[in-house]
Amino acid sequence: MNTVVTAEQVAGRLQGVKARIARVAAPGSEVKVVAVTKGFGEDVVASAIAAGVEDFGENYADELLAKASAARAQVRWHFLGALQRNKIARLAPTVYMWHSLDSEAAAGALSRRRPGAPVLVQVKVAGGAERRGAPAERVPELVRFARDAGLEVRGLMAVGPAGTSPGQVRSRFREVAALARSLRLGELSMGMSDDFELAVAEGATIVRLGRVLFGPRPRQAPATNGPLYAPEGSRATLGL
Repeated sequence: MNTVVTAEQVAGRLQGVKARIARVAAPGSEVKVVAVTKGFGEDVVASAIAAGVEDFGENYADELLAKASAARAQVRWHFLGALQRNKIARLAPTVYMWHSLDSEAAAGALSRRRPGAPVLVQVKVAGGAERRGAPAERVPELVRFARDAGLEVRGLMAVGPAGTSPGQVRSRFREVAALARSLRLGELSMGMSDDFELAVAEGATIVRLGRVLFGPRPRQAPATNGPLYAPEGSRATLGL
């Protein structure tokens, strides 16, 4: 059974999120909230749209396309999952921004299907095979490659390390922000439901929020929807 989330509930939670962001953001800065509806039904998307949400994020291709088709409004869809070349063609007409570019292979595949696509390069800030992203020392080279391939590199993306102290999480976000400044990139997609205030304090311009807006997910995203570009043996980043 799908969880019922009303527009009024989403609007109230969104207002609370924006107040929390305002308390820690630098004066004059703007932070975009991307609502992550992974695992929720189309009715939750409709409630979020009615509450004024304009940006939505999904990890899985089939889920994104189904919700985009059902939505009766002009909204922006952000793809957060790993890039898999054989599904880029299906997603290319719908996705507004790709948050998880982490290899030259993915950059080449995307540029062929969607020249000029806005992308964020994902930086790996935690160990473990389950954590995706390009190592920080490879990011400048990947940014250059993606630009040369014809993509619009707008910034960097990072997933905060799990199971660490707030100070350690904030330190990793600070390192990603410094890297973005050194590359003169303006967008920083950092922060999820458990750590978005730490990310905003370090300069995040985009936060990806699910549970704080919609509550616990009623189910896991179907495994058959698969990540978009996952090198053999890797796993998509799922927690948002």
